Amino acid sequence: MSNRNLLSLELTTPVDDERPVFIAGNFSEWNPDVADFEMQRVSRGKYKFTFRPEHKLPEKIEYKYTRGGWDYVELDNYGNAPSNRLIDSLSGKYEDFVPYWRHDGSTASIKKLMPKVQLVSEKFEIPQLGKTRKIHILLPHDYDKNTDKHYPVLYLQDAQNLFGEGSSYGNWEIDKRLSLLAKRDKGDVIIVAIDHGEKERFNEYSPYTVEKKGKGLGMKYANFIVRNLKPHIDANFRTKTERQFTGIGGSSMGGLISIYAGLMYPETIGRLMVFSPALWVSPKIYFDAIEFFSPMDTNIYLYGGGKEGSVMIPNVKKMKETIENQGWDTEKIKIKLSTDPKGEHNEKRWGQEFPKAIEWLFFDK
Repeated sequence: MSNRNLLSLELTTPVDDERPVFIAGNFSEWNPDVADFEMQRVSRGKYKFTFRPEHKLPEKIEYKYTRGGWDYVELDNYGNAPSNRLIDSLSGKYEDFVPYWRHDGSTASIKKLMPKVQLVSEKFEIPQLGKTRKIHILLPHDYDKNTDKHYPVLYLQDAQNLFGEGSSYGNWEIDKRLSLLAKRDKGDVIIVAIDHGEKERFNEYSPYTVEKKGKGLGMKYANFIVRNLKPHIDANFRTKTERQFTGIGGSSMGGLISIYAGLMYPETIGRLMVFSPALWVSPKIYFDAIEFFSPMDTNIYLYGGGKEGSVMIPNVKKMKETIENQGWDTEKIKIKLSTDPKGEHNEKRWGQEFPKAIEWLFFDK
């Protein structure tokens, strides 16, 4: 067989360094650093590889690119490891592109585009609950340079698990992921990160009283965000104050309180990021969704994973159908449902979903 009939791969990547690039796949038992499958560097950021006749290839080839280990695997535009690449031909030339690489197992980031993290208050008053709470704000990397620019705002729950070092529960790494979004001009959003209440987390995020869990304080907590926190943020930072530029989000119990707040205050909140919501807490959430009056320009991003219990995906589908079945104008209310059969109930998976949700909620036209 002539060389031009052999299967060949050409790779382009803007992140170029001295590390070699390997092809790992079902033809190499998925070993990430087999010398026989190292690519040839032809120029800066350009690599090529031609499979030889003696390589035993399956009829359908699955593969990924690595820098020599799974801690250095290719990443997509969101900083996530993509699905396996597929080829169903044993000849021809294929051209691939890798925007980012994992480094030492961490999420890719662009240091100069990282958001600026500021402490809003160590003890912000929550008069509705008679408590205080630590609150941070993540500003776009060039916030101080664009002094006339105003930004949409997303209020996120569980700040301890969102950025920096994260917590023992994990880390969404939204600061790193926002830097990748900024690279594509989709990072111009302010994030207000609200610490959860530790032992009071369940009750504060639950709008409903649950047997053996105690009284639900979610209504008061949602009122705090709308009546106290949002006015403070709008008064002290350059925000777009209108409802269509105001979002709320969270995961699990944080997802539950986020969808509840959006349903109860549609005149203030128009963007909802709801990951793995704890809809099991009370079926009344579906009744509240039906009572939700006709919204104006509301976008809801719903996500659920298949490994979060048997009811997670059915529940988020039911929520979507409950809202859509009210017959509201589809130009006014849009719901994006994202499900992952392999998705687990953890911070890492929610972090992977975060940039997709940001892009759809605030930047898709």
